[in-house]
Amino acid sequence: MRTIRVLLAATAMALSALSLPAAAQPPPPAAAPAPAPIFAFQEVMIPMRDGVKLQTVILTPLDAKGPLPIMLQRTPYGVPQKAPTRVSESLKQLAADGYIFVFQNIRGRFKSEGTFSLSQDATVTPGKGTIETRDAWDTIDWLVKNVPGNNGRVGIQGVSYDGMTAGVTLLDPHPALKAVTEQAAPTDQWMNDDDHRYGALRLSYDFEYAVLEEADKNDNTHFAFDKWDTYEWYLSAGALSNLNAKYLHGKIRYWNEATEHPDYDAFWKSQAWAQSLHKASVPTLNVAGFWDQEDPWGPWQIFRHEGEHDPDGNALMVAGPWFHGGWRASVSTIGATQLGQDTSLAFRRDIEAPFFAYWLHDKGEKPAYAANIFQTGSNTWRTYAKWPPAEAKPTSLYLHADGSLSFEAPSGREKDAQRSFVSDPANPVPYRQRPISPTYPGGDWRTWESADQRFVDHRPDVLSYVSEPLKADVTIAGPVAAELFASTSGTDSDFVVKLIDVAPDDAEPPHWGDEGPIPGAFAHSANGYELPIAMEVRRGRYLESYEHPKALTPGKPTRWEVPLRDRDHVFKAGHRIMVQVQSTWFPLIDRNPQTFTPSIYSAKASDFVSATQKVYSAPDLASRIILPVVPPGL
Repeated sequence: MRTIRVLLAATAMALSALSLPAAAQPPPPAAAPAPAPIFAFQEVMIPMRDGVKLQTVILTPLDAKGPLPIMLQRTPYGVPQKAPTRVSESLKQLAADGYIFVFQNIRGRFKSEGTFSLSQDATVTPGKGTIETRDAWDTIDWLVKNVPGNNGRVGIQGVSYDGMTAGVTLLDPHPALKAVTEQAAPTDQWMNDDDHRYGALRLSYDFEYAVLEEADKNDNTHFAFDKWDTYEWYLSAGALSNLNAKYLHGKIRYWNEATEHPDYDAFWKSQAWAQSLHKASVPTLNVAGFWDQEDPWGPWQIFRHEGEHDPDGNALMVAGPWFHGGWRASVSTIGATQLGQDTSLAFRRDIEAPFFAYWLHDKGEKPAYAANIFQTGSNTWRTYAKWPPAEAKPTSLYLHADGSLSFEAPSGREKDAQRSFVSDPANPVPYRQRPISPTYPGGDWRTWESADQRFVDHRPDVLSYVSEPLKADVTIAGPVAAELFASTSGTDSDFVVKLIDVAPDDAEPPHWGDEGPIPGAFAHSANGYELPIAMEVRRGRYLESYEHPKALTPGKPTRWEVPLRDRDHVFKAGHRIMVQVQSTWFPLIDRNPQTFTPSIYSAKASDFVSATQKVYSAPDLASRIILPVVPPGL
């Protein structure tokens, strides 16, 4: 009641103030002057070689002293509508060195002419790159000839799709292009990154992103879910064919193309643009996040392909504890772990800005490293003359049938040893805590890859293998992989492998006194936190061939290779290492019916069956994780 009386009294006072005569009311405060723009704004339509014109915004610093290099970003997401009055935090370090910033909508988006197509943008014409390669060449040529006050040098940068448009310039760079930083650029949408993981469809992302980009030329469209929990929505939608029948009605071209091409055919191979890259043609800073939930794979592929011919050491690799694009934000924690610094600011200030300053301003020194990586666990920046470091030795960490995990191989006592679980497509394992918010906008999508895995730790369809507390640090640097020996009672199946760092239960003291934690604080402690270090899925039908799927033999132990990408991490003494194995990861990955069908996209409801899965730990069927272990002291 007291609260109600206070509110009523406050309301009465507000009403009485409104009833005062105008002369009795205090004069309104003087309006603060509007902040002044710090850039000259120009919007132009730049012609391409085929006559299509692209909407382009040019921002020239008003305090420019002498000619400046051009910093280009090409995007499907929209360009500035007016001159900014301040520089965004993500570009502040670059702006301090002085650039003419240019933003361009790619063809078919917003005011840019032409037709937009997610698939055609990445399709390679042999010897000519992609359409974005050519459009970037024409854009750069126009800019250096027509923008006043430029010094004839151009850099290009961008994240995700904008990273792809930056990366494909490497296939045929304009002579004025002197520096490239592709950041989280996808390179092969069937093999990995956004849309698939080795042929397993990334359902929720692929569906929602196709709508985002192709539903409306002039907007970024968010699909309107009619259920709060998207896990429930996708499950109730049933077979994948229902998504077009009930919701999209054939209107989203990219979704149609994805479901029409289930296997690794010419449609997908022609878009694997990094396969056409065989040298470091322009100094390149490749940037990846170890917890990038969208494009963690592409930058490493570009770095490796550039390395095929790189006598001058112009291909550089940077990686850190980031979600997708997190290096453009502020990241000082991963999961519940404090990193001791803003790693994103450190990247922009100490790595990205000096990279461009050297190549575009002749300032500073050429980077001396091949890889500059924030190593989690030790929480330090490490530079490497070569990646992966030669000191890292492949070391087997074995899964045992008693649920333990150790560097000792299964013994003769473990003959025929295995563990089993039932995988039910009607009750799939969620990929993050429910309710699951939409992929876009916002929500928990950005940080789910670093979420505590205790939420599935005791499900009967998730096997957990845990080591004893480590007596000494275990440092890994390089590619990680899993080798499972597993069988299914079905004729198709998925296996998901997670490598996890388990913090001790006393990792940090409680941050509260006798009054106890505030709501939610207890669950967000670092104590006992199960931090995923690497997670990936393999689809059984593609174990022998990505091009020609094949049914599995029921009950037959089969070798499953599961690449877990590059990592740089220290499992600290006192921590435990955990491996989780499961067969569903929903709705991140579409449900495998566990019955072999010509295409999962045309599977019927009756094709979805439960299956008994077995993971073997016998001497001749020794399931293991292969870790690139760095000896102590190196």
